[in-house]
This record gives sequence, structure tokens and C-alpha cells, in this order.
Amino acid sequence: MSQAQPRPCGLAPPLVEATAGRPPERLRLPGGLWLRRRRSSHTAALNQAVRANLDHLRPWMEWAAEAPSRARTAELTRAGAAAWEAGTDFMYLAGLDAEPGGVIGAFGLHGRIGPGALEIGYWVAAGHVGRGIATAAAGALTEAALALPGITRVEIRCDRANGASAAVPRKLGYRLDRVAEAAVRAPGETGRQLVWVRER
Repeated sequence: MSQAQPRPCGLAPPLVEATAGRPPERLRLPGGLWLRRRRSSHTAALNQAVRANLDHLRPWMEWAAEAPSRARTAELTRAGAAAWEAGTDFMYLAGLDAEPGGVIGAFGLHGRIGPGALEIGYWVAAGHVGRGIATAAAGALTEAALALPGITRVEIRCDRANGASAAVPRKLGYRLDRVAEAAVRAPGETGRQLVWVRER
């Protein structure tokens, strides 16, 4: 999982539009995997998934320090919807045809790293780790991002200690651009952030 999230996803998005375009609201991937735009109707399923995976997420996600209330999840979902319309962030939920109505992870394209670029953030539920879900979804989002007008670079950032997250950009052909100093915001972090880059 990519833990480069200085704020909860969708909260206080950048004021400047990242792109004049919008990615697809639904992406279908092999094996019955799908990504769909996060909406208010998904609040209950998302809240349930996050609460069920707190121990799994806590080492790498600052926002997983406490179990979110359903009201808090709804608030963040509304903020994410507003960010989508503003063109600054694009939030998705992942699911499987075999588990209708369930949420097995969350992904996002975030316009927080400067002009012409989007950052991919993600997490996958503990019971679905190791199945290639993060790689497949991040790959689809990479292509969707680079197809947007004005976007020439996509980044994935993760702590040096998060080997599972680092495997995703490596498998997708991202190059390791640099190792940057970063504030430690979650228990598993070292303060050394790997910055992976793919360019158009």
C-alpha cells in the first residue's frame, strides 16, 4: 500500500485543478476485478472495510490510527466527490464480481505533487494481499492518468520499509527517481520515502 497521504484522501484537496479532463468512472480489469468512482452510496461498505483492516493499515496509514465513524467516512466521501468534480483528486473503490457489494481496497489519483502530475495512493484489504490486485489496479490508473490532458508524470510514493508497496511500481516499470526525507506519520515508517515515477 502506498502510504504517501499527508491528509486523509479527499480532504482539503489542492485548490488548483490538476487536469482539465476526468478519468473513467469505472475500470474493469481481468479476473472480475473492478474500480469504480467512490460515491456516497458506498459509505457503509467502505467504513466496514476500513474498520475490518485497521491492524493491517495502521503501520503505514496515518488516518488508520483510529476506527472512523460512519459519519466521518461519509464526510470524506463527500469531500472526495467534490475533489473529483474540481479535477484535483479522483477516488476509487476496488471490488470483485465474486463479492458483490464488498470493498476490497481503495485507490486514488491525487493532484498534490505539482503541475502535470498525479500521485497514485492505494490500499488493499489484508485478505486480498498477494493476489496482484494492487498491481493491476495501479497499472490501470497509471494508463488512465497519462491519458489525461496535461498529465505527463505519475508517481507512487511509499516508505522504504514498505516492501509490499514498493513491489507495485517496480512490477509496473516505474523507475525509482529518488529517496526523499519525509515526516514519520505512521508506526511502520522510517522517514525515508521511495519516489517512483512513470512518464508519458
